[in-house]
Amino acid sequence: MSAITKSEKATSTGAAPVTSSVQPTITASVIEQRYRRFLLILVELMCIGTVIELWLAKHTKETLQFVPFALCVLAFVSVLAVLRRPNRNTIQILRVVMVIVILGSLAGGVIHLHANYEFQTEMRPNVAFLQSLLTALSGAAPLLAPGLLGLAGVLALAATYYHPQLVKRTDS
Repeated sequence: MSAITKSEKATSTGAAPVTSSVQPTITASVIEQRYRRFLLILVELMCIGTVIELWLAKHTKETLQFVPFALCVLAFVSVLAVLRRPNRNTIQILRVVMVIVILGSLAGGVIHLHANYEFQTEMRPNVAFLQSLLTALSGAAPLLAPGLLGLAGVLALAATYYHPQLVKRTDS
């Protein structure tokens, strides 16, 4: 009698060979780390996309229109710093920058709404306030465009929520 291994027997019968490889286990901390990295890379892409959109829309006619460019560069650099060296300082700087980006996003939305409202009141000065406001919500200056930066800020803050580098270690 010849000794036939399971692999040889499976091959001779046409079945797939049996392997006994051990699958690596992915821990919760690895998944969390990948999730954080994914969110930060997504924020980077949103910053790049926003700069391209602003440039293509010729958002460069007034000095105030350069603010979103500066916010995108600031956000991009701070996220890049966290991706390269995720330590307590870079993460805290990122969080401060993202709060500034979110506030800038809200200000941009208000500025866009105000510009649309001003245009509506110039075109139709006798229209009621509420009617002008409702028309301004769908005006030429898009209200949701500044919101993209706000979303990027929220995603970056979510990526640093309870970050392991921010936990104070106590040696006992």
